[in-house]
Amino acid sequence: MSDATTVRPHLLRWFDSRRVVFWHDPEGQYAADLDSLDLPGVRTIRVANDEFAVKNRLLHDEPEGKFLVYRSGQVPSGIGDWLLDLELAYGAFTADRTALVVQDLGLTGEDIGEVVEAHAKFFNAGKRVQSLKALLKPEDDGVLLRAKLSAVVLAQGEHSLLELTRTLLIENANGATSKYDALVDYGLNGFYWQGVARIYGYESSAPTVDDLVLWIFQRAIDRFRSDRPDAFHNIQRDFASLRHDPRSRAALSTLAKRAARDLDYTTKIENLTCRDLGSDDVFEEADQKVISDLARAVADQTVSPREVGEAVRLRRTSVWIDHYRQLYDAVESASEMLGEVASLDLSMKSFDDGLTRYQREWFRIDQLYRRFISAARTAEHSKPLEALREQVEKHYTNKFQYELGNAWQQQVDAAQEWRSRELRSQTAFYAGYVDPLVKEGDKKAVVIISDALRYEVADELGTLIRQEDRFDATLDAVLGVLPSYTQLGMAALLPHAALTHAPDAKTVLADGQPTNGTAFRSTILAAVSGSAIQAEDFKALPADERRELFRANRVLYVYHNRIDATGEKPGTERQVFEAVDDTLRDLLDLVKKLANANATNIFITADHGFLYQDEALADPFFLSTKPQGDDLKYVNKRFVLGTGLKADPAFATFAAGQLGLDSDLEVQIPKSIHRLRQAGSGSRFVHGGATLQEIVVPVLFVNKRRKSDTRLVNVEVWPESNKITTGQVVVRLFQTEPVTDKIQPRTLRAGLYVEETLISNVVDLTFDQTSTDKRDRYQHAHMLLTQESAGFNNRSVEFRLEERIPNTNQWRRYPSKVFYTLTRSFASDFDF
Repeated sequence: MSDATTVRPHLLRWFDSRRVVFWHDPEGQYAADLDSLDLPGVRTIRVANDEFAVKNRLLHDEPEGKFLVYRSGQVPSGIGDWLLDLELAYGAFTADRTALVVQDLGLTGEDIGEVVEAHAKFFNAGKRVQSLKALLKPEDDGVLLRAKLSAVVLAQGEHSLLELTRTLLIENANGATSKYDALVDYGLNGFYWQGVARIYGYESSAPTVDDLVLWIFQRAIDRFRSDRPDAFHNIQRDFASLRHDPRSRAALSTLAKRAARDLDYTTKIENLTCRDLGSDDVFEEADQKVISDLARAVADQTVSPREVGEAVRLRRTSVWIDHYRQLYDAVESASEMLGEVASLDLSMKSFDDGLTRYQREWFRIDQLYRRFISAARTAEHSKPLEALREQVEKHYTNKFQYELGNAWQQQVDAAQEWRSRELRSQTAFYAGYVDPLVKEGDKKAVVIISDALRYEVADELGTLIRQEDRFDATLDAVLGVLPSYTQLGMAALLPHAALTHAPDAKTVLADGQPTNGTAFRSTILAAVSGSAIQAEDFKALPADERRELFRANRVLYVYHNRIDATGEKPGTERQVFEAVDDTLRDLLDLVKKLANANATNIFITADHGFLYQDEALADPFFLSTKPQGDDLKYVNKRFVLGTGLKADPAFATFAAGQLGLDSDLEVQIPKSIHRLRQAGSGSRFVHGGATLQEIVVPVLFVNKRRKSDTRLVNVEVWPESNKITTGQVVVRLFQTEPVTDKIQPRTLRAGLYVEETLISNVVDLTFDQTSTDKRDRYQHAHMLLTQESAGFNNRSVEFRLEERIPNTNQWRRYPSKVFYTLTRSFASDFDF
């Protein structure tokens, strides 16, 4: 006997689609409980060797009635069964547990019952069954049923081998086993391993997830090569997905670190070169090896900057790049810098020739040194750079800064007046740049003065500004005042006729008015309908007040101070290059805010530049001689102000008149890059002297245009065939032009599609080459077919490029595309 009430829901569902239900109960288990079923509107007929009478009742006596025809014991077979035709028409219900489950699932495949019986434990919980039913489709066979059983056991909605494997690998990376144990508990682990063997090619008499992990990474080390074509094609495709998908990226990184140790990967690549490793990024040890080898080769100067650039470009797509980006930046900057120093020609025909060549060529070495130091200081692991850093410091300080300082000093010594025919004097900044602009009708000007913004930094700032849509930036320079210090430089930029020093020699007067501080500067600017404000105060204003401030002034001076404020303090002077990076961000943001306040003509300049070296100064770079004179009013590390200064070969001495100053003071400057020792102050960051880094002061003119002037670089697809005959295809792409300030990098994703069905992996591509050599601007996309492709043989396949719509998660098609014909023989080895 059995509880017939458990059968009732199944019978009711049968009656939803038929008026007669035949119930076979060979053992008569439910005979005593039939009356308790309570099936609304249904009458029960117990067949007792009266099949013909029952048939007559169903068809003739009560042709509209709903009946449950219950048959126990042995049912006659063949023509001996008078009810056979009706059973064939209405179907036969059975209360066998397996059959009930199959009926409940709504599946009709021949092997469904076998699967249900083999995994009976799974169906003991209604919650699991409900989760399973949400995944099922009527056409699912036994293989798909097992795959979906596995998905439910692993608590996920996806049932593909990729997704089952993703879950198990994430669990393994976390050091847990509960989900895999659940597969074992429900008898599904064998099914999973059969799938892994058939689809991925992993075979083992005693498979484990740990072993699978090592097998996958070993295949990746071997680049998924095999004697049989496409043998590891599926795991190659899914491995790429696992590594790049945000859901499993961290787990794969954890597993990679473990596998690298277990597979002794470091030893395996010990004798490989950067070229051998190329863009291999299975393990981060490859990046470590490339960086170490490149750093050593650059330090030894056995590799060209072009070779370094190509090696670094290949590594930019590494999955580990975020950990090593600064190191690659440092190595590349060092390579370029050392290359520039090696070919350095410091000959100068004249004072003006020196100024011009610094603007055109030599500033680049300062810029590359800054980028190297900045990257090296912020890198997670700087040990590989130690030998390289030593070479960079030695070449920069001794072969560039010092040699350039000496060569330029000869021109300074020969100059009778601090004046250039090539560069306008800093004292003429307002008269030469601002006044001619604001005199034109109703034009206005904004002047941003960033303390110690040296020429090479302004060059980089100009690039950043030009990359912004509708902004243009042109870099010029003025000959900075001497001494090149803040008070005099700030005064020189204001409208004035004459500059002089106050009796204390520290305050500089413009036409007799003090120039120190924002309030005094505003007073001077008021004479030309202008005003002054600190950058932080301007940024803090509401947008409408910024517009009102700009509207109310014909000239607006905005003062910014981050580089000098950082470099002047002994405790922070080594952070000066970080301050430069912050300044670049600050000024770009400030320019945008000014433009939003309706400013269209913006000058960015500085009071002076600076000298900097990151390593501590050696004694020879400090003067042993001390300045002497009748009255030393102001002694700085790089200049002296006073009267009756005693001439000394260590100093260049100038009368105020020679420097364009209306004063009785004299000026002495330590020659070349030398410093005066001063207790309690830093010596790495200095200014006030006459080196090119200190006195070539940038003037960056920024103009906002009405029309858009930036665009993304163009990309073309160059297919090498029009057919796909294997499980993968390599597609060649060409960046048609170099990236510039206004032609910007483009990021695309590529995939193979049949209409709207994706049948391949998705490959991310970045086109950012600045090279004018066409050979440098080719890329290849390696496309791997998925299981969906099996249904599209002999169909047209589109290689489609898409790009993200800015500030959204939506994608739009890129115009360049090609079509292939898929013609290959498929084996059923793609997926569940």
